[in-house]
Amino acid sequence: MKGSTGSSNAENPQSAGKEAAAKVKKGLSDIKVAFAYAGVAYDLEKLLAGIGEELPGVPVLGNTSFTGVITPDGFVSGDKGFVGILALGGSDVTVGAAGKPKGASARETGREAAKEAIRNAGKSGAPDYFYMAAPPGEEEFYLKGVSDVIGRVPWFGGSAADNTIAGEWMLYSGRQVFADGIVLAFFYADKPVTNLFTGAYHETADTGIITKVRDKRVLVEIDGEPALKKYAKWRGVDPDTLKGGNLLVATITSPLGVKDRLGDLTAIRHPMNGNDDYSMNIGANLAEKTAVIRMEASVDELIASASDTLEGLKKKMGAAPAAFHLVHCGGRRAGIGDRIDEVAAGVKKAAGDVPFIMEFTFGEYGYEDDGNNTTGGLMLSYTGFAQ
Repeated sequence: MKGSTGSSNAENPQSAGKEAAAKVKKGLSDIKVAFAYAGVAYDLEKLLAGIGEELPGVPVLGNTSFTGVITPDGFVSGDKGFVGILALGGSDVTVGAAGKPKGASARETGREAAKEAIRNAGKSGAPDYFYMAAPPGEEEFYLKGVSDVIGRVPWFGGSAADNTIAGEWMLYSGRQVFADGIVLAFFYADKPVTNLFTGAYHETADTGIITKVRDKRVLVEIDGEPALKKYAKWRGVDPDTLKGGNLLVATITSPLGVKDRLGDLTAIRHPMNGNDDYSMNIGANLAEKTAVIRMEASVDELIASASDTLEGLKKKMGAAPAAFHLVHCGGRRAGIGDRIDEVAAGVKKAAGDVPFIMEFTFGEYGYEDDGNNTTGGLMLSYTGFAQ
């Protein structure tokens, strides 16, 4: 497998698409799929038209990214829009792509998209690994639908994002653009893929049992106490100061974590909103009678983790990389703020000559060892494709 990247922040979306795609095809022939991540300011149909002019017949998949992307060109952003593309190709890989707006349910839509991806690959069975994008909210249910069709297959990807958490995010597949649905790429490949999925936070001694959850993502009680009050007690602050969106900002450097059944992965759960009843809206599903851990990391550690995790992925691969697909949480990026160029410089140094793209998402997807595919928030899901 081989990879190539391109980017643009031209004001005209069609011109931006053409510019980024032209850079991609200079470095790669026999393109099988192109991942494109763009700003919500663009007219996405025009952007995709521009990409299609340069990459006719190539499946183009992706979603909007929070404030920018990082490629070998650095941090690419712009008030009028931006786009970054990672293309993958080679004679040793077949890709089946599909995208579907949400139908009767997220799970059923996942099933339908999985069947379509298999058909589009010209195959009859499960892929070796797969990519998924969805909007924030029902990622776990879209995944269940895909798994109904292909079973337990390693995945990677992330949730669409916008710049203000206003629900303006979009997904796209080919020329189709939609706010709710699923985008898939099924890979049938001779060479392995490696995913490193981490929050890169430290555990604290503050732990508790989830005793009440409402609607999957509202944490009502920890140890029988109102969740916001319990968390505020751990932090030594007034719970009323964490109400509303204040909680989202306060928890970027101190979120919650849940361990998988073997302890191989601590999936981060980002508290998003502090409610008047002292419950907390969380960015991923929770289960009662399981433990949560308060996690910590400084802004300096968030910045360093972006490149450190890439170094870890390279060691984990054990093979020469052809390309890196890097999913970085948008909340982490918000916490990093104006220091984002430090992230870009560190990642570029760690990647060396290997093409890569980093998108900023509102949900991250990955797996560790023999664990189940997992969604998280405030996480890094780094994927390496072997040459």
